[in-house]
Amino acid sequence: MFDHRLGDPIDQDIRRQSQTSLTGSSASLGVLMGYIYRRSNGRAWRLRQRSMALWPAWISKLSNKDQPLCIHKPLVQLASSEQEATRMQTLIQKRQDLGLTPVSAHQAQAAGLQWPKHQWGGIISRLDGWVDPLQLQRNLRSALAGSSQLVTQINDDVACLERSKSKRKGLWQVHQKRGERNCFDVVIICSALGSLGLLNSLGHDRQMEPVLGQVLKLRVPDNQNNWQGWPAVLVYQGINLIPYGSDQLLMGATVEPGEQADPNPLALMQQRSGELPDWLQAAKIINQWHGLRAKPVHRSAPILEVLEPGLILATAHYRNGVLLTPASAEWIAKTLEHKQELTCS
Repeated sequence: MFDHRLGDPIDQDIRRQSQTSLTGSSASLGVLMGYIYRRSNGRAWRLRQRSMALWPAWISKLSNKDQPLCIHKPLVQLASSEQEATRMQTLIQKRQDLGLTPVSAHQAQAAGLQWPKHQWGGIISRLDGWVDPLQLQRNLRSALAGSSQLVTQINDDVACLERSKSKRKGLWQVHQKRGERNCFDVVIICSALGSLGLLNSLGHDRQMEPVLGQVLKLRVPDNQNNWQGWPAVLVYQGINLIPYGSDQLLMGATVEPGEQADPNPLALMQQRSGELPDWLQAAKIINQWHGLRAKPVHRSAPILEVLEPGLILATAHYRNGVLLTPASAEWIAKTLEHKQELTCS
C-alpha cells in the first residue's frame, strides 16, 4: 500500500531517561505535520508551508555520509468520525498537488492499520513524516563546527540578561551562571519555558504554560509483517505511532497540562484515543520519557517577536518545534538582515 520502508533506526536511547523531564527537541518525536494541517490561511499555515518548502534543502545541506539525515515518509491520519472523514475529503480535494490522497477503511485494514470500531478511512500525506530530532541537532552542531563563520558554543546556563550601560560594547549583557559575562548587539531567546525568567526581569510579560507530552517505546510481540504496509507515521486522535525497527514502536502525544507525568501513560493514551487494538495492548513498554512544551497563553504558537532593539524572542512552538525550525530560522535571519540594513543606512 505504501512505498515507505524504514531501515535500521538511529539509536536514540541516549535521551531516554524515563524519570527525567526533558525539554525542547530532546523530548520531541520530530513529527512533521505540515501539509496535512487543516487550516488554509493564517500565520500558522504560512509557517508550515514555508518550513515544508525549506526542509529538502536543509536535509541536503545537513546530511552527510557519516551522519545521514532524512525525512521518513509518508504520514497517515485516520478519521475518528464520519464528520472528520468528510473534512479530510475536502482537504484532499484542495491539496492533491501537495501530496494528499485518500485511504479507505478497507485499505487501512488491509495494511494492518485497523483500529477498533474504525470505519471511516483517512488521509495519506506523501510529503509529511518525521525527522529524528537528536540526529538533526547533531548535524546542526557539526555544520556549525565546520562553518567558516565564527561560532562559539558555550556549555553554561544563562543566569540573566541586562541592558548594557555602554552601547559601544553592545546593547546586552549576558550573565552566565558560572560568573562569566559577555556583551552582544543582538540576543535571541529560544528557551521555551526558560524564557520566562529572562523576560520577566526585563519587564516583558509573555505568558506561556507547560503542556506535558509522553512517549512510550514499545516492543510488539509476534510482529509477523515487520511493519509491511505501514507508513512512517500513523496518527489517530492525536496519538502518533512510529515504527522503530522490526518489533518496536514509538507511541507518543502531547496530552497533559502541567508538569507532572501520569504514572500510567498507556492508559492515558488509551483514554484519549479510544480502545486500543489487541496487538497494541499486548505490547511491552521497554522505555518511556516525557517532556514539556511551552504553549503561549491567549495567542497562537509560536512567538516570533522583536521585543526591543537587539532583543528577539523566537520560542513557544508548542507541538511543532521541529516542524517549524526552518521557517523560524528564516524569520530570524531576515530580522537580523533588516537590522543590518538599518544600521548601514
